[in-house]
Amino acid sequence: MAQDARRIEEDNTLRRARLLAVTYFDTSQNQDKPLYQDILGNQEMYAHKLVPIFKDDNNITFGITTNTSQATINELKHRFSDQRVGFVLISDTGFREYMVLFDPPKKIEYTNIQLNTAGTEELVNSVSATLESVKADDMLAYLVQQAHQLNASDIHLEVQKDYTRVRFRIDGVLHIIARVSPEKYRILIAAIASAGNVSTSSQEAQQGHIAQSVGMATGEKVDVNVRLETVPTVNGMDVVMRLFNMDQTMYNLDRLGLSVTERAVIDDIILKPSGLVMIVGPTGSGKTTTLYSMLNTLNTDERKIITVEDPVEYRFAGISQISVTSQGGQETNFADKLRAILRLDPDVIMVGEIRDMDTAKTALQASLTGHLVLSTFHASSASAALTRLIDVIGMNPLFVSSIRLVMAQRLVRRLDPESKIAYQPDEATVNKIHEIFETLHKDVPKPDIANLTLYKPGTSATNPYGYKGQIALREQFLMTGKIRELLESGKAASAPEIEEAAVASGMRTMLQDAIIKVVEGETTLDEVFRVIG
Repeated sequence: MAQDARRIEEDNTLRRARLLAVTYFDTSQNQDKPLYQDILGNQEMYAHKLVPIFKDDNNITFGITTNTSQATINELKHRFSDQRVGFVLISDTGFREYMVLFDPPKKIEYTNIQLNTAGTEELVNSVSATLESVKADDMLAYLVQQAHQLNASDIHLEVQKDYTRVRFRIDGVLHIIARVSPEKYRILIAAIASAGNVSTSSQEAQQGHIAQSVGMATGEKVDVNVRLETVPTVNGMDVVMRLFNMDQTMYNLDRLGLSVTERAVIDDIILKPSGLVMIVGPTGSGKTTTLYSMLNTLNTDERKIITVEDPVEYRFAGISQISVTSQGGQETNFADKLRAILRLDPDVIMVGEIRDMDTAKTALQASLTGHLVLSTFHASSASAALTRLIDVIGMNPLFVSSIRLVMAQRLVRRLDPESKIAYQPDEATVNKIHEIFETLHKDVPKPDIANLTLYKPGTSATNPYGYKGQIALREQFLMTGKIRELLESGKAASAPEIEEAAVASGMRTMLQDAIIKVVEGETTLDEVFRVIG
């Protein structure tokens, strides 16, 4: 097809040459292209769209295009008046081929970002220079490629007064990677907006999704799969790109770091034919990963699984996934689609997020009619999730009958086992840890804190931060025991009352879980304070 297009262009150029009474020259048949670099400079050839294609002691022949002006032709005749100057018409593609020989493209060196250089001024300058020298698609592919290599979860593009700051969120913490000039950022944001189907002129926050394969200048292919969140600021449009890992095998309950007790509860719950399972926590707490790991475990030939999501973040074989647009009317749309899929006889339903009364009621009703319903909910703790749900739909006896499991989680950075440093905590810290462990339920084993040793992050040549990866802090309860009694009593229950009932029924709170992980040397007290206070 490319050869056919070139032949058509050359035929069109021949016809134009006949109309203009100019000699035509077919550069596609000219394999030997000598370069006469002492006649004209590159900038002049670019500006006037012509190249010298033949020269001897007495003659110069220039290849001109249909964009070469008569004034330029006359000026060249005058400049080289001591020689015979001739002109032939060449195609635009022929001109570009000559210019690649006269002005070969500079080889682009992509800087691989290492964890030990992330955030340093040297790296920022190096990556900034790379981004300034490549085209927009390559900028996006390069940033996504490097973010994946560093196991970053997000790419943040933040417009400042004189530049745009590029930051990666690695293990929950942001690191500056580059600064992009306003001119280059306008090109980048236009490419992102086009690929993600969002508007650069919108005065409202927008959502989009990019899923494409980009060929970089190095010849390398990069799969770009990100969710876009854009918001207009006083300086311009800020963008956050959430990266997706499309490897379905990554979403596995064995990779979630669940304790033996937590895993036993989940295995028992998700194998039941009905009930509502809620995963709660703030944005970026790993709710979706936990939810999809459960779905992946349930995804067998014997079950029909349907999801309703806004947007569909991970695409899994064997699961029917329905995307709900995030434009106007999204709440009704969400609940309507959920009701529609109930008529499709699913065994398992995943609701991306319970966000309104209609969706909450429909999810509860579905869980009572023989469906296992999995969903996420924004709340700070498992007990707060119930009180928020009560606020949304009112005190309802459906709660007790439908909700089977509520799990809350947050992510903290895991200490790098190769560089962590042991230390002896002071007496006040030991007493506080002892005080927290005394609140554990009698059936929950208490760690031994005699001669307690804690750990703090160290540094190494490859990891100056002392952390490597993330672990989840969790709390979960079943609708049994004291919680069931409390909610069946009919009185309004506060979050502290629900948490007290859950602890009395055997729940380990998120703070207790966090301190146990601190004592086990997996994370630090500073991380716990940073994430859960």
